[in-house]
Amino acid sequence: MPTYWELLQLIAPIFLVVGIGIAIRRFEWLTEAADQSLLNVVVKFLYPCLIFESVLGNPALRVPSNLLLPPLIGFATMVFGVIAALFCGRILGMKIGEGRRTFAFTTGIYNYGYIPIPLITALYGRETLGVLLVFNVGCEAAIWTVGILVLCGLPLSKGWRLLANPPVCALLAAVATNLCGLAPRVPEVAINVIHLCGVCAIPMGLILIGATLGDIVFEKPSALLDKLATPAACILRLLLLPAIMLLIAKYLPASPELRRVIIMQAAMPAAILPVVIAKHYGGRAETAAQVAVATNLLGLLIIPLWLRIGLAWAGQ
Repeated sequence: MPTYWELLQLIAPIFLVVGIGIAIRRFEWLTEAADQSLLNVVVKFLYPCLIFESVLGNPALRVPSNLLLPPLIGFATMVFGVIAALFCGRILGMKIGEGRRTFAFTTGIYNYGYIPIPLITALYGRETLGVLLVFNVGCEAAIWTVGILVLCGLPLSKGWRLLANPPVCALLAAVATNLCGLAPRVPEVAINVIHLCGVCAIPMGLILIGATLGDIVFEKPSALLDKLATPAACILRLLLLPAIMLLIAKYLPASPELRRVIIMQAAMPAAILPVVIAKHYGGRAETAAQVAVATNLLGLLIIPLWLRIGLAWAGQ
């Protein structure tokens, strides 16, 4: 089990890049007028390249037992989190148009990539990492389907066109290419171009997140905390939802690798990318920042605790 110092070393670069984004905004190298264009580039081009590259030729997707169950659990747990947070927001008196949908979207989406990937690699190696990547296919699908519909406040009958977005198209194209056995035939030049674009997605997204947070920090630092959204998000994301996921890890008939992935994801705080997605799709970026910042800061303390409890509980 990693020490707190080892966890900080794994997580620190993420927050440092976000800090760079805050500094860039402070120096006005990235102005607010440019945000929408860069958001379009990240969400509609760079991020789909990252998804396509991550799924294309993934050897874990060739194993029948890992093709359905991991992404199904990833999809179900994330959708459940979003719906549960939406319901809790209603009980707490949060209003539509004042951050309730953004609260649900951000709280329900756990950090399934930035933190789990280095932790899984360090603890269990390549085999479990492959299952994690397959699991994350379901997470991606949940974000860009149900998550986006909740964020925009549209029913499936009216918002189905949003499902035909570039990330989902990239996901479906990569899976179809794998299933048809065409992955080895994709030209190396195309793979290299996709790789070069895909590796830009996360750094650029983090810088944009920092710039968005910078607007809040410079204009109204107290806006990063909310007396209702902040504690509610922490209780849901860091206490109640992890407990439910550990029950799944304990009683679901799954492989040891999948159990480890579920336990790891149960320990995760809210993801950071929804700050950018919320702004891109007309959500309340301030609410997304309140959820993401609070749960990630507390996550530094909570992640090792949940991992120890989960591994002992599930017999791993």
